[in-house]
Amino acid sequence: MNSRSTLDWSDLDRRAVDTARVLAMDAVQRAGNGHPGTAMSLAPVAYLLYQKLMQHDPADPHWSGRDRFVLSCGHSSLTQYVQLYLSGYGLELSDLQALRTWGSLTPGHPEVHHTAGVEITTGPLGSGLASAVGMAYASRRERGLFDPDAAPGTSPFDHTIWVLASDGDIQEGVTSEACSLAGHQQLGNLVVVYDRNRISIEDDTLVALSEDTAARYAAYGWHVQTVDWTGGAGPDSGRAGTYREDVPALYEALVAARAETGRPSLIVLDTVIAWPAPTLMNTGKSHGSALGEPEVKATKALLGMDPERSFEVDPAVLAHARAVRDRGVAAHAVWQGAFEAWAARAGTDRVALFERLRERRLPQGWTSALPTFPAGKDVATRKASGEVLNAIKDVLPELWGGSADLAESNNTTLEGEPSFLPASISTRAWGRGDPYGRVLHFGIREHAMGAIMNGIALHGGTRVFGGAFLVFSDYMRPAVRLAALMGLPVTYVWTHDSIGLGEDGPTHQPVEHLASLRAIPGLDVVRPADANETAWAWRTVLEHSDRPAALCLSRQNLPVLDRADGRFADASGVARGGYVLAEAEGGHPQVILVATGSEVQLAVEARTRLQGEGVPTRVVSMPCREWFEAQDEGYRSTVLPDGVRARVSIEAGVGQGWREIVGDAGRIISLEHFGASASQARLYAEFGITTEAVVAAARESLQAHRVPAEN
Repeated sequence: MNSRSTLDWSDLDRRAVDTARVLAMDAVQRAGNGHPGTAMSLAPVAYLLYQKLMQHDPADPHWSGRDRFVLSCGHSSLTQYVQLYLSGYGLELSDLQALRTWGSLTPGHPEVHHTAGVEITTGPLGSGLASAVGMAYASRRERGLFDPDAAPGTSPFDHTIWVLASDGDIQEGVTSEACSLAGHQQLGNLVVVYDRNRISIEDDTLVALSEDTAARYAAYGWHVQTVDWTGGAGPDSGRAGTYREDVPALYEALVAARAETGRPSLIVLDTVIAWPAPTLMNTGKSHGSALGEPEVKATKALLGMDPERSFEVDPAVLAHARAVRDRGVAAHAVWQGAFEAWAARAGTDRVALFERLRERRLPQGWTSALPTFPAGKDVATRKASGEVLNAIKDVLPELWGGSADLAESNNTTLEGEPSFLPASISTRAWGRGDPYGRVLHFGIREHAMGAIMNGIALHGGTRVFGGAFLVFSDYMRPAVRLAALMGLPVTYVWTHDSIGLGEDGPTHQPVEHLASLRAIPGLDVVRPADANETAWAWRTVLEHSDRPAALCLSRQNLPVLDRADGRFADASGVARGGYVLAEAEGGHPQVILVATGSEVQLAVEARTRLQGEGVPTRVVSMPCREWFEAQDEGYRSTVLPDGVRARVSIEAGVGQGWREIVGDAGRIISLEHFGASASQARLYAEFGITTEAVVAAARESLQAHRVPAEN
């Protein structure tokens, strides 16, 4: 909040930093486990950000005009928790004393939606920094939606994304992917402090890391500075007595980084972990273990604090630190004036859009833009998805996205919209970039795409989608899991969803992916059967704002079911996850065929044959197991009556998970091995995923149902 280049750093500030170190030691000591060392050495950095640089209001943690803070080294959660306590976000000493215990506001890693002031769930190293890139994306996109013509630094939508990162974050591949993109995108609203203490759990990082990180980031196009608190002596400077926490030098670097609006900024900060612990500084033990009472007491003595007292906080220090609340309220008031001035000139439409996106509301009547697809022409669901996106893009300006270099295959391009790129970048295929554009190009960086999408969703109300082949969801899985954990409304457009992609062969043919993705709690896995189911899938996904969704779409063309004459139910049943697509004729159903995606057509064909044999057969389309399981028991039992035990599931992937649908007497048509390189039709025939196989399985299930159970 202090924009001056001269730092006001008093003795109370110094004592507050030392208090933060002691609280970190004491909290881990009480818990018996945790990560004290980094919280100790980063205490002055975090305090500097919260007290002197960040625009934030502890009285309103969700203020739209706030800067964002990302603790990418989430294991050092006390780095943030102590600052939230000192700044008055609602954490108290009792919360720090309850670190890593059941029901506390201070879990082992920061969790968004759980602790006021925490912007993102961090834990897996690299994920925080990579998602912070997404926050920077979203900040720029939102400025383009609301205030595109304002001069740099003059808009109420201008703010900074601040990140604390560790050696571990720098080593993870996802940060290489994301930070390469950040440099390419010239994200001048992103500032990263890299705490280069050269210690991880296995002690000295020299066993695995010797690169020139500053040079690497400069090559990415970042603005890079180095601040060395070790005096060039390296980590051993603490023991030699030459270690000096030059806070003014770091402050100047941070101010310069914030002023650099044309490039993201990296500050390489050389520190000594756990400084000034006399025997455990610069050790792997201080990274991930309690220091022990003797070391804690000795460190307190060095800091001039009472070795016999735990969780000691001088009231004068706390009052000094919590004065940031008053500064936050004042900054918020200034911003509010700027916001109201913007609202007066922006007009009612933009103001209404801001409010709608802030509340994650869809506009009234938006569903009228959704297309319907006539029967009689086969359409791949990936193509139908692209048509849906382009039909609704004008009524949903918050919708944006792209692909990991597969836009032509994924059909993820919003036609006629500019690419989200600096204006200095121009290509033959995509034209000139627009910094506020709508089409995202992630390059061949699936993991970073997933993490960036998380950051976009966390930042604000825009709705982002990203495309890849379903088999490459493996590359994205850590980010997908975090999206589910955080309840983020991101949408994955995963095409080429089965062996139906054909000739590319087993490396590209997903087999286990549907089952493994359904194992992630909170992720909706949606595999529509035809074009109209695809439209309803998009509608239902967008109507949910509290979870991620995966649209798994076909490469091959699929029949568009003719629902006009009543033979097939309306596609609106997709919203319930599973529905009766075709009812049995000639009596109550004797067998139920349950299928997803491209295999629904096999169920429909098998029903025709079974009905011809006098077997009343019901077909259930189940595009989303998660949505179906969310329905009440009454609905589920009307779709899958308990009395009909003869059932067959059909899906071109492993059968794991389908037994609970078909029961003991049921049969599962699946693929329990990898695919091969051949045409789609040949593969289905060779692997026994055919109409004939479904009919035979139905007969077997009927027979199994009729055989009395053994006593």
